[in-house]
Amino acid sequence: MTLKNTLRKPFRYEFWNAAFVVIGLNLLVYLLIMLDPTLTRVLSMNPLYVIKGGMWWQPFTYQFVHANISHILFNMLGVLFFGVAVERRIGSKEFLLFYFLSATLSGIVSLVFYLIAGIDYVFLMGASGAVFSLLLAYATLYPRSVIYLWAIVPIPAPLLVLGYAGLEFFNLITGSNQGVAHSTHLVGLGIAWVYFLVRFGINPAKAWSGR
Repeated sequence: MTLKNTLRKPFRYEFWNAAFVVIGLNLLVYLLIMLDPTLTRVLSMNPLYVIKGGMWWQPFTYQFVHANISHILFNMLGVLFFGVAVERRIGSKEFLLFYFLSATLSGIVSLVFYLIAGIDYVFLMGASGAVFSLLLAYATLYPRSVIYLWAIVPIPAPLLVLGYAGLEFFNLITGSNQGVAHSTHLVGLGIAWVYFLVRFGINPAKAWSGR
């Protein structure tokens, strides 16, 4: 069996609402942090804590940490809206692999970025890297879907992805909207793009253009 065949070997299709398990895990960690706020520094990702403190789990656990109720609400709505639809199409096992791989690689790449840039005062937290991956996956699997921004403005899903990518890139290079992990969001989009190319042999750009 070639490497290509191994990478594209599908899981047996199952659907058991894994997206709700992801939401439940995030809510559980949020409640635990409310009970013990010191867990924020243990579970969110700080470059010095990872490299010098030996907290190598942080590029994975940061995704479960949220700063406040609006932060977790926004991200979990993203998992609910995009994640359930993506899971229904690709199956629960594939969904979990895609979701956690996207979140973890987003954390690792962000860590490398922070180290190269000499940024050591940041605490990365939140599931938004994975949510941006889900957004691209949704737009690729449902390219004719229309999303109502703010429940009012209808936008084709691929156009929304491109719009968010442009906005995140603009905010990153201009330093606008500080306190938001724009680089992690962009990494999430990039990882999802590569995942679909490698795992499914699907080019999102061709899916969006109907080719």
